[in-house]
Amino acid sequence: MASAAEQLAANFDLSTFRKAEDLKKRLWFTLFALLIFRLGTYLPIPGIDTEVMRSIANRQSTGILGIFDKFSGGALGRMTIFALGIMPYISSSIIIQLLTAVSPQLEALKKEGESGRKKLNQYTRYGTVLLATIQSYGIAVALEALVEQPVTEPGMLFRFSTVITLTGGTLFLMWLGEQITQRGVGNGVSLLIFSGIVAGMPHAIASTLELGRQGTLKPLIIFAVIVMLGLALTFIVFMERAQRRIFIQYPKRQVGMKVYGGQSSHLPMKLNTSGVIPPIFASSLLLLPVTVSNFGAASDPDSFLAKMGQYIGHGQPIYYAFFIGLIVFFAFFYTAVVFNPTETADNLKKNGAIVPGYRPGRNTAEFLDYVLTRLTVLGVAYLSLICTVPEYFITKYSLPFYLGGTSLLIVVSVSIDTVAQIQAHLLAHQYEGLIRKSRPKDK
Repeated sequence: MASAAEQLAANFDLSTFRKAEDLKKRLWFTLFALLIFRLGTYLPIPGIDTEVMRSIANRQSTGILGIFDKFSGGALGRMTIFALGIMPYISSSIIIQLLTAVSPQLEALKKEGESGRKKLNQYTRYGTVLLATIQSYGIAVALEALVEQPVTEPGMLFRFSTVITLTGGTLFLMWLGEQITQRGVGNGVSLLIFSGIVAGMPHAIASTLELGRQGTLKPLIIFAVIVMLGLALTFIVFMERAQRRIFIQYPKRQVGMKVYGGQSSHLPMKLNTSGVIPPIFASSLLLLPVTVSNFGAASDPDSFLAKMGQYIGHGQPIYYAFFIGLIVFFAFFYTAVVFNPTETADNLKKNGAIVPGYRPGRNTAEFLDYVLTRLTVLGVAYLSLICTVPEYFITKYSLPFYLGGTSLLIVVSVSIDTVAQIQAHLLAHQYEGLIRKSRPKDK
């Protein structure tokens, strides 16, 4: 039987949306923020020959530069002020979360509530500045070392201006993402990555069709790619909405002459609790050694870093092994951060709820942990499959990275999350309207 919320969601109409003024303001703010992000991906950094940079980007579109370019929304290929994108902030978040799990001091901060969360966010921002500075300096040095020489005037002034510009662009995106989360709709960081991927998909589709027109790809392969994309989207939607419902029973209790409780409910546990975090975190960490090896190859093709890049480069077996390994690690790690079976069991016990067949407290926690582990294993298999199989065909047939499994996963997951938040705002607006109508009018 559908819940009251589901019934209200089924009865939405355009008039309901028109009356939700707060939701419309949030949507307009989100669209305006994403427009600013897209405009920034076309503003080149000082001292760059855009024509030479475009030629380099087109030639390296199926290599490591293509992966970077996907997450930055095309900003890296054009070497703009948002070339680093939001990835340094994501990498800093990874480091802080890992340190929180092993450091008693940071774990104590996490348990302090709002004040502790603010301090951890501050540490994340400091880490973002440090990582963005290091990466931007590496990019400046690598650009000067390229044979095509896209830098008009190499030197310390160019390196300094590049570090300031790229680091400032990342910090602005970090602030913009926080503003979208607070004043807009959806998760700001995820929406920034989402908008960059969506903006590149039309060009990716056009490039694929152009390869078919030129005869590089056979029509049968293009048809197979289209079918694969459709099946992948269907599979992602099904798996992202899949959940295991744990039956919960509230016992009856008598207070005076009245009997309360005796109701049943369920505890929903998603199959993929970690969402898009594992593939994003895995890609972010894998890009660091691959980028270092490519920078070394640019300056000295016979160096150790260049040889290392041949083994851990995109499309190599070792790359896929590390990619799957990091997905497994972050899926279990982030699931443990998001869902705590012991804490959930204690909350059920405090509210008088029981899972039939299991004693409240420790036994319930062990059962929830058992179910969560099995679900996470299935989620890991799903994430590994959807993120590696399309990548293999992309590497084999030199297709654009925007059609990869990670991109599709991000697009679908962020879309589902954003639509859910919009429905939540509309439900809240309807409930407020019902409450106002139920109040007696002042005479």
